[in-house]
Amino acid sequence: MTTLAPLGSGSDPDSFLRLGIPSKGRLSELATGLLNQAGLSFRRQNRGLFARVSGLPIDLIFLRTDDIPTLCAEGAIDMGITGSDLVEEAGANVEQRMAFGVGRCRLAFCVPDDEDYTDAAQLDGKRIATSFPHVTEQYLATKNAKAHLVSLSGSVEAMIRLGVADAIVDLVETGSTLAANRLRILEEIGHYETMLIQNGTHRRKEVADRLVSRLEGVVLARDYSLVEYNIPRSQLAEAEKITPGFNSPTINSLEDKDWCAIQVMVRRGEVVEVMERLKEIGASGIFEMTINNCRL
Repeated sequence: MTTLAPLGSGSDPDSFLRLGIPSKGRLSELATGLLNQAGLSFRRQNRGLFARVSGLPIDLIFLRTDDIPTLCAEGAIDMGITGSDLVEEAGANVEQRMAFGVGRCRLAFCVPDDEDYTDAAQLDGKRIATSFPHVTEQYLATKNAKAHLVSLSGSVEAMIRLGVADAIVDLVETGSTLAANRLRILEEIGHYETMLIQNGTHRRKEVADRLVSRLEGVVLARDYSLVEYNIPRSQLAEAEKITPGFNSPTINSLEDKDWCAIQVMVRRGEVVEVMERLKEIGASGIFEMTINNCRL
């Protein structure tokens, strides 16, 4: 098992949970934001590799995103925030503790939009440029196909136009980059997102579970809004059908005994429609409020 040097004078490195987070890029900003919202206070000085969390036995190690799965599997870190695509590509033996519901993307075979390929099996013997050679090779094997894989660490969209490859395997979010390079999706390999992983030894289990609980509260809060409204008691049953809540709504009596006030959690993507339906059955004073953190 790999060990790290002590972090700070007089500290025992084995007494702290080691959490690896991306050192730069969009995923680094996402991870830092999640940790801050979960109440983890830390300061990274001069883009250093280490930071200590205030008030919790957690040390942060800032790493390359694609190194995090391997370092977690090897025990150099106890937990890490990375992409599930990188976990699969590394073949890392780690536990996936929780998904964050962000950074969702697809890994797909992409070909020129003027080629008549209809199945990935037709790429047998072709040249494929990708940052995911392991996953690509495994998927092609299920098609009884084998390709010459050109492994690259950066952008691969231009490789076909440069004559390096006949097709690419790359992450796709909106598809706009593909369109700009006159490419189309031939076949999807899988769907991936940002997640928290953990080494199977479960070192500092109680700290790890506490961290997961905090992050779950933040992720859940991002999915929901708190909706508050007044409703005639005669329409309460109908209102509860529209807003059943996470478990059940909170119902409070108003000074007018014929009315009551409701507080309820509603998925953010459904709030506008819910507000319209509530208005139709006689609700008034309908408000949406942001939930920053929660425990359910």
